[in-house]
Amino acid sequence: MSPYDELARLGSATIYEAGGRRGFVDADMHRIVPGSSAAGPARTVRCGQGDNLMVHAAMAEVRAGDVLVLTMPEPAPFALFGDLLATQASEQGATAVLVDASVRDVEDLAELGLPVWARYIRIQGATKQAVGEIDVPVVVGGATIRPGDAVVLDGDGIAVVPADDVTTVLDAAHEREAREAAKREQLQAGRLSYDLDGLRAIVEGA
Repeated sequence: MSPYDELARLGSATIYEAGGRRGFVDADMHRIVPGSSAAGPARTVRCGQGDNLMVHAAMAEVRAGDVLVLTMPEPAPFALFGDLLATQASEQGATAVLVDASVRDVEDLAELGLPVWARYIRIQGATKQAVGEIDVPVVVGGATIRPGDAVVLDGDGIAVVPADDVTTVLDAAHEREAREAAKREQLQAGRLSYDLDGLRAIVEGA
């Protein structure tokens, strides 16, 4: 199993906690494909405002396993991504797409099955005139995403792990997973987190 497969399996919440509560994408995102989850290295794209020229350009740069991160200077409900671009991204091997703007053709996107998260679902079209940048640092929901950083996406949200920290965070996440498994057994046996976590003492002063 690749590190990215393992990041996806562990999930965004566990990775966020194991990473020291860093890399939190603080934005409401629509998960377009129900039940989907994904993780992979970021292929970042900074488009012009209301323009998706660079999304088309990025299709020539996508590598298998990439998470495409599509941004503009300011989030706004312009449709940067739809079914034709999704078809290209899927054929190029993208693992997922994060759109800090709008998507459309959502039923087609869901049928295609490429995991997509988007800030908006709107039909407002984008222009194709502004030359932007590919593989530059971008900010989504307050989180800086650099090219190659690991992006973990699922139903709980989105976490970002700096590329150099993936191994360390994975180790911490496995330790957290083991602790939670042991704690779950105690909870199933009737114990309370109120006591296991020392919370009773905080509330009752005991």
